[in-house]
Amino acid sequence: MSPLKITDKYNDIINLPHHKSEKHGQMSIINRAAQFSPFAALTGHDVAVKETARLTDSRIEIDEAVKAEIDLRLQFIQDNIRNAPIVSITYFEPDGRKTGGAYLTITDKIKKIDHYENNIITQGGQIVPISEIIAITGELFEKRGEI
Repeated sequence: MSPLKITDKYNDIINLPHHKSEKHGQMSIINRAAQFSPFAALTGHDVAVKETARLTDSRIEIDEAVKAEIDLRLQFIQDNIRNAPIVSITYFEPDGRKTGGAYLTITDKIKKIDHYENNIITQGGQIVPISEIIAITGELFEKRGEI
């Protein structure tokens, strides 16, 4: 059929006003555009690729001298716990999804050293496993004459 014949076929409705529903409101431009967005046949594939690409750090094995220093600093914190000392703790947090993790440093007042659970609890409610600590610093140790 030629275009002229198709137009002739719809001459009776071609100039009518656009229909507006009384029951349903007009669809937003965003929702209309979503109708034409590409179909994701492999649901979750892009998430899996991003997860694989996400980098994690390897756990550092600290030597006995560093472990002894951390133990001394934990004892010094315990002896001064009533003053709620502010310290910076660097520790390893294992990744829940893959091998490795991340090294984090928090600075906060120490509320409690829980020897039963082997954790440090800060005033802010953060729980740090003592076994994952690689460094503890703060003014408390500088006043004592330690580096």
